[in-house]
Parts: sequence; structure tokens; C-alpha cells
Amino acid sequence: MTVLTLLAKIYSSNQRRNIDETVKNLFVGLSVDATVISSSTDNWVQVTLAGEDEEVATNLLKREFGFCPSTLENAQGSSMLKGYVTNLEKSKEELLVDVGIFQPKTVYAVIPLGNLQAQLADGRPAPLKKIVELWGICENLPMGVRIVNVDTVANRIDAELATEQIEKYELWRGSLLDRLLVLGASLYQVKMAVEQEELSRDVIDIEPLGMFEYALVCKLGTDAAGLISRIGRRLRKAKFTVFNPKRTLAFPERPQESSSKIQNEPA
Repeated sequence: MTVLTLLAKIYSSNQRRNIDETVKNLFVGLSVDATVISSSTDNWVQVTLAGEDEEVATNLLKREFGFCPSTLENAQGSSMLKGYVTNLEKSKEELLVDVGIFQPKTVYAVIPLGNLQAQLADGRPAPLKKIVELWGICENLPMGVRIVNVDTVANRIDAELATEQIEKYELWRGSLLDRLLVLGASLYQVKMAVEQEELSRDVIDIEPLGMFEYALVCKLGTDAAGLISRIGRRLRKAKFTVFNPKRTLAFPERPQESSSKIQNEPA
């Protein structure tokens, strides 16, 4: 039997069922028994495989989800990892990203403030809180990181934002379009919310960020923050944050109000 940790987090039983359905559809016609077991530490999803087609099933899961390294040793050979922003309020000097290392203990990738200033603030001495607000960074946001150093003695990973992540932000900023980031909902739920609220004229695309994380691309002139109350009443357990490209372009020439708004709708 093989136990694999998928590169996906779940926060509810409904999301677990969603993963289970996706896995079963992947394995149609294969001789393999697959079970989505209770999520591991920090909500990572695990799948057990048993049967003669385990290898094929493993490759399918890798293509569809990707895998967590699970141990610090497994991360040593990686130049880039994907994870989720975590413990955002813990430090003013570091951004922590959970990249799926939890055996024998949890180890996060650490992005020092200086690296973020160099990559997202043109080297200016902006505080972490300001950078987070400007770029819509929030708890549980999927994030790609480049590994700078792995210290197995100190149980530490030093990192910076991956090139792919920076290119995504540059594309977002260059588009001049607001984006409403929705965290904790399936693609089906997001599409239904847009349809039910009749927002097809305001939302021109839905970009996947993760299995349960999406960016609603707003048409030019639409204020993403103004959509939160409408989308939120359909996705009451989701979290929302806003990316406003104009504010990132204006920084730091003139003061701006926060461009990131995180809201938990009542259950």
C-alpha cells in the first residue's frame, strides 16, 4: 500500500468528498483501490493506493494535484515548491509558507522581508503588512516559492517567491483588472455564485489558484471589493481578498488605503 500526500488542502467534509470524486474519476478502468483518508497535519489531503496499477495511479495523481515533500530531506533536491501562506500574523519580518513538510515535525518555508521588498517593492523598505495588503496576500493563499537554502540541522527552509509567482503578479498588475480572490470553495461553487448573482458582465474569467482557491477577474472598471457582499452571501464559508493593480502601480508615490480586504462571512 502506498500513502501519498496531495498538494491540496481541505477545510470541510464537502471538500473531502470533492477530492474523493475527482480521484475516483481519475482511476476509472484501473485496477487500484484508492481511499481519501483524513487530512494530515495542517489540512493536507492524503490518499492510500493498493493494487497492481498503483504506479499508473500515482502518476495520474502527480499530474492532477502534485505531491508534498512530507519530510525536510525530500525537499533538499527541489528548487521550487508550492504551498499555502500560513501564520500571517506571527511575524513582521517573515512570510511563512506551508509547503507540506510535517514529518517528523512541521517546517515552513521562510521568506524574509528583505526578499519580499526586493521582489515586490522594488527594494524599498516597505513593511510586511504593506506588501501583504498591496498584493492581496492572505492566510491559505496558494504560493510558489524558490528554495534558497535547506538547513536540516536547524529545521529551516529559506526561500523567496518563485519566478512563476512573480510573473503571475506582474501579469495581474499589467492587466489593470481587479481580482477578487476566493479561498475555500470549489470551482462549481464559485461558478454557481457568479451565475446566481448575475455577475457574468462583471466577472470575465475565473482563474484557478488551487483546488479550492480561485481568482475572479473583473472587467475593466469593476471594483472587486464591491463584489464581496454579493459573492459572500452565496459562499458563506469562503474567505475573500482583493488584488487592485492600480494600488500596486501607485506605491509608494502617494498613500493609499488597504487594497486587501479579507472577510469571513457568517456561517
